[in-house]
Amino acid sequence: MRRLSAILLPIVGVLYPFVVYFGMEKVAPPVFALVLGSIWLIRAPSLLREPGGRWMVGAALAYCVLLAVTGEGRLLRWYPTLISLLLLATFGVSLIYGPPIIERVARLREPELPPEAVPYTRKVTWVWVGFFVFNAAVSAALTLWAPLKWWTLYNGLLVYFIMGVLFVGEWLLRQRLRRRHA
Repeated sequence: MRRLSAILLPIVGVLYPFVVYFGMEKVAPPVFALVLGSIWLIRAPSLLREPGGRWMVGAALAYCVLLAVTGEGRLLRWYPTLISLLLLATFGVSLIYGPPIIERVARLREPELPPEAVPYTRKVTWVWVGFFVFNAAVSAALTLWAPLKWWTLYNGLLVYFIMGVLFVGEWLLRQRLRRRHA
């Protein structure tokens, strides 16, 4: 069950723009809120142990309550912006109070992380902070001013392409730096 809950929220996040696009006219916003809130509650026990987890769960559940109470369909489009802002806050706070999120992830794979790698992980965390600022701004702009098709295209496809480029680019850079320091 733990593994299922760990992948359920990311899968919902990926599919969410398409579910909104195809279901917005057929499914009432309170139903979206109930399903989304249930998924967050299933995932909550493990998220509450992670840095920023309480804020994420609290904000996501508050969003679901607002969506359920108001029944306002336009709120459905704000979810990707909310998630980007929550991730921005988590990554940003980790830069202030440390260790940075990317360092934590790196230490999961390499507990004895070389000291020279620590500044690099901080820089990569800053790159992700920039990405989340950019993504939140684009997602919000599309929510406010673009047709649903454009919003769906960006939040359901283009953002994952951009993230993929960031992951691959960082991995290539890391390999190059490792060869240089080896």
